[in-house]
Amino acid sequence: MRIVRVLGIETSCDETGVAIYDGDLGLMAHSLYSQAHIHAEYGGVVPEIASRDHVRILLPLLDECLDKSGCSKSELDGVAYTAGPGLIGALLVGASVGRSLATSLGVPAVGVHHMEGHLLAPLLEANAPDFPFVALLVSGGHTMLVEVRSFGAYRVLGETRDDAAGEAFDKTAKLLGLGYPGGPALAKVAASGDPHRFSFPRPMTDRPGLEFSFSGLKTHTRNLWRKHSQEENAQADIAAGFQLAVVDTLAIKCRRAMQQTRSGHLVIAGGVGANLHLRETLSQAGRKYGWGVSYPRIEFCTDNGAMIAFAGYHRLLAGQHEPEIIHARPRWPMSELGPYRQKAGES
Repeated sequence: MRIVRVLGIETSCDETGVAIYDGDLGLMAHSLYSQAHIHAEYGGVVPEIASRDHVRILLPLLDECLDKSGCSKSELDGVAYTAGPGLIGALLVGASVGRSLATSLGVPAVGVHHMEGHLLAPLLEANAPDFPFVALLVSGGHTMLVEVRSFGAYRVLGETRDDAAGEAFDKTAKLLGLGYPGGPALAKVAASGDPHRFSFPRPMTDRPGLEFSFSGLKTHTRNLWRKHSQEENAQADIAAGFQLAVVDTLAIKCRRAMQQTRSGHLVIAGGVGANLHLRETLSQAGRKYGWGVSYPRIEFCTDNGAMIAFAGYHRLLAGQHEPEIIHARPRWPMSELGPYRQKAGES
């Protein structure tokens, strides 16, 4: 069967995403629904609520995406869904719908690694980078540097030992009373702050290697807040200093990764990739050191169906598909992600 048009479904956490990718036409349509306003009341994602809301919204969102694209279910050649990592209940919603739909249509289905979706999201853009490149994946649950040699050929260079950068943003925002989602709220407040008023460490930059750790920085920030919270403009200044420390740390590690791999292109993906200060800092580094720097558009930094449809298309094109089972892996190290069985484009 020739694979041309693939439906992608993303339900790993608190965003429901559906998209249709066509190998000839590109991204035909995508629809995205965020649960952030629901979880804001609780200061973070509540897994059971997330699962139930995916159940409520996924099928209407699927119909909406099909309407946008102008194609029918019968025109789909395959279905891709996020199989992990993520919240098990949320993953099962997308996996159940995706696998059932593929079976009813008689087309193949494939479970996609969520981080592979983020990794490949910049390739959806008109000015997509060429292989090989280094990718910085920064999100609420993951912070890692990956060498990307081709579709399916990835080498993890370093990752976080504890909190991911996005998780540290969210927890620090909550500490400062900024609400949820924390990353955008903290960045907004930081814009009016003095990032140099307080001293912040750049964790694990005083030793060689490409590993990350943000738990100590979070603790340092909490101690500063306890001591200075009643002082004028302390909230904005601490937020600005924290943001600068995270961005500097990520930039230092990126520079090391580029030197180590001798790569000429850096890709930034994941929710924290929407942070404008991070984008500008890494763009400046690229200009200084002669790298190309690419980002997905802002709407494709957070979880979305387009990246799953695109990653799934290339795996299905290479002949990979799942048996007729519902496949979900809440914990799925990227090191366990299987390679393509053959080069994309071969039959």
